[in-house]
Amino acid sequence: MGGEWRTVPIGDLCLGIYDGPHATPKKTDSGPVFLGISNLVGGRLDLSETEYLSEEDYKKWTRRVEPQPGDVVFSYETRLGEAAVIPQGLRCCLGRRMALMRPNPALLDSHFLLYAYLGPQFQSVLSARTVYGSTVDRIPLIEFPNFPIAIPPLETQRVIAHILGTLDDKIELNRRMSETLEAIAKALFKSWFVDFDPVRAKMEGRWRKGETLPGLAAHLYDLFPERLVDSELGEIPEGWEVGTLGNVAEHPRRGVQPDSIEPDTPYIALEHMPRRSITLSEWSSADGLASNKFEFTMGEILFGKLRPYFHKVGVAPVNGICSTDIVVAKPRRSAWFGFVLGHMSSVEFVEYTDAGSIGTKMPRTSWADMARYEVVLPPEYVAGEFTRLVQPSIERIIAGIHESRTLTALRDALLPKLISGELRVANPAMLTEGVTP
Repeated sequence: MGGEWRTVPIGDLCLGIYDGPHATPKKTDSGPVFLGISNLVGGRLDLSETEYLSEEDYKKWTRRVEPQPGDVVFSYETRLGEAAVIPQGLRCCLGRRMALMRPNPALLDSHFLLYAYLGPQFQSVLSARTVYGSTVDRIPLIEFPNFPIAIPPLETQRVIAHILGTLDDKIELNRRMSETLEAIAKALFKSWFVDFDPVRAKMEGRWRKGETLPGLAAHLYDLFPERLVDSELGEIPEGWEVGTLGNVAEHPRRGVQPDSIEPDTPYIALEHMPRRSITLSEWSSADGLASNKFEFTMGEILFGKLRPYFHKVGVAPVNGICSTDIVVAKPRRSAWFGFVLGHMSSVEFVEYTDAGSIGTKMPRTSWADMARYEVVLPPEYVAGEFTRLVQPSIERIIAGIHESRTLTALRDALLPKLISGELRVANPAMLTEGVTP
C-alpha cells in the first residue's frame, strides 16, 4: 500500500483524549443517551438496551467533553480492548469507565483509528500496558497518549477504513434487517392471536370481504370469525378454544453424551443468546465439552430456562447441541411453528415462566411449567396461514446470520493484514474515489 508507515504516540494524532465523570446520573425514560461499557460490542455501539439521562444532567456530564460524530469511545476499565465510533445523530455522554479519542482529521481517519485500535498490534500494546488489579484491570489514562500506534498516510488510512467498513456495513445491514423482520412478525402475532384485530375489524365494519387492511390481505378474510365470545381467558374469537402451549408444542429431550459429540458440532450456551431477540448469531464448537447436552435441529426454538427473566429465546440457525440450561421446543405439527414461536418469545410468556421458576439465586423454569401456559388456540388452518406468512422472514434472518458470519470471518482475516501494512493495495487513489474524507 502506497506511502510509508510510521509509529507515533497516539496522543500526537488526536485533538484530545478525555474520560467521563466518575459517577452515575439518575436515569430517565428518554433524553440524551448515557453510554455504558455494555454498549460497546464488537467494534460498534449496541444501543438495544439504552439508558438515558435528563437534559439538566446532560449539561453536567458533558462539561468536560461532549461526544461528537467521529470520536472513538473506548473502555478503560473491565471490558478492555472494546471501542466504537460515535455516529452522526447520536446525542450522548460518556458513562463511567469510558473515555474517548478525538482524532485530528488532518492526520487520522476516525474509522481507521477504530480498526487500528481493534487490531492485534495495538491490542498487544494495551495488554502490555494494562494495570492488572485484584478487583479490576484498567488502562492508565494518564499514560495512554504515549501508547504507540502504527499509521500509514491519510489516503491509505481511508482505503483501509473503506474496505473494512464496507464489510461492517453489510453486517450491520443484516442485523437491522433481522430486527425489522422480527418486529413485523411479533406485531402480526400480537394482532392476530392476542388483540384479535381481524375479528374486531370485521365486527366494527372496518374490514369487508374483498378488501385489504394493513397487515390483512383480502384472501385472509374468511379465516376469521365475525364475533368474540366469553371464555375463562376473557373474550376470544368464536370457534377458537382455550388450551395450553403443550397442546401444540413439545420438548424433544434428545440428550447426548460428550464422548459421542463431534468436536466441530455447533454449540449454543446461554452466553451465546442475546436478550429479547430470536436472532441467534453466535455459537462455538463442541470441542472440549465435558457434560451431557441436548441436541437441536435448525428451526427449533431455544428457550433459556435459567434466570428466564433474561428473556433469551431464539430460533436455532443450525443443527447442533445446547446447554441443558436451555429448553428445546418444537411445534407438534409444522403449521403451529409461528404460533408457538410468537408465544414463547413474548414478554407475557417470559414473565409467566419467571413467576413460576424455582430457586432463589439461580431460578429455573421447566418444560412442565411452560407447557401449562394457557393460550387461545385458533383452528389449525389459521395457525398454518400465520406460519406461512412469517416463515420467509425467519428463513431470511437465518440466511443473514450465516452471511454475516462469513463476512465477519473475512473482516477478521483482513484486519490484521491491512492494519499492519502486510496487505497492500496497488492504487489507494482509485479505491478512495467517492470516499468522504
